[in-house]
Amino acid sequence: MAYWIAAAALVVATLAGVPLGQPAAVAAATLVFIGGGLPHGAYDIALLRRSGALGRFGVRLAVGGYVAVALLMVTLWLTLPLVALALFLVVAAVHFGEDWQMLDEPLLRVAAGTAVIAAATIGHPAEVAALFVAMSDSRAAVIAQVVTAVAPVALLVTAVGIAAAWRDGGRSWASAMTLCFALLLILPPVAGFALFFVFLHSPRHLARTRAALRDMTAARWLGTGAMLSGLAIFGWWVVRTIVPSGLGPSATAQAFQLLASVAVPHLLLSRGLERRLSPDPSFRKSMPTP
Repeated sequence: MAYWIAAAALVVATLAGVPLGQPAAVAAATLVFIGGGLPHGAYDIALLRRSGALGRFGVRLAVGGYVAVALLMVTLWLTLPLVALALFLVVAAVHFGEDWQMLDEPLLRVAAGTAVIAAATIGHPAEVAALFVAMSDSRAAVIAQVVTAVAPVALLVTAVGIAAAWRDGGRSWASAMTLCFALLLILPPVAGFALFFVFLHSPRHLARTRAALRDMTAARWLGTGAMLSGLAIFGWWVVRTIVPSGLGPSATAQAFQLLASVAVPHLLLSRGLERRLSPDPSFRKSMPTP
């Protein structure tokens, strides 16, 4: 329901001529995707402990590895930003592809995940290229061109996934994704991404996480999400204070860099836990209701 309300609000704003690409609107969308998106990875350690896959020492080791991978990503942004950007886009494509479990072939899921980035790039090539450059350097414009080149295949695969979702009974998901891709083509990139990331992608993961951690009290659940998301933002602020020249010049570029820094360890851990946390085979095929 929240997705449809948010999508309708963006449609109305677009029809009314609200300048969603202006700095104030972009800043608001940035706050939405950071505030609404970071919490969906805040429960990774709790899920790891719940899985029973590791003992106490193993959990501590995994936490150390999680932090180390995040710090490695931060280091890449500071030293090799073009590599960090390319890695971020690959990780995003793989992670977003996890929403398309109705596609049996892993490469097809990655293509469908890529479509989220590709749709925005087709609709707003100059804006996406400028964002990539702000996150990295002038050479990043080539990466935007590469994404544009693979966009037709990615969108075709996604159309197959949407048809499969509709056929298998996930009509709400199929309808939501169809509208979302249309809006990714039309809306300014940050607004379109915020709609997808906060109102479609994150709720799916939060719902599954909440089911796995169902005995966690509501207060602890909210506190964990707020605390760990806040720690990620605070850690980024510390890095920005210490090494201000090595990060993106805009708040939006830095928000994406922060998201990338936590997305890589989140993906590695979530994929490792996938089988252990799936209660039955159909769970992997289930589709969320927006």
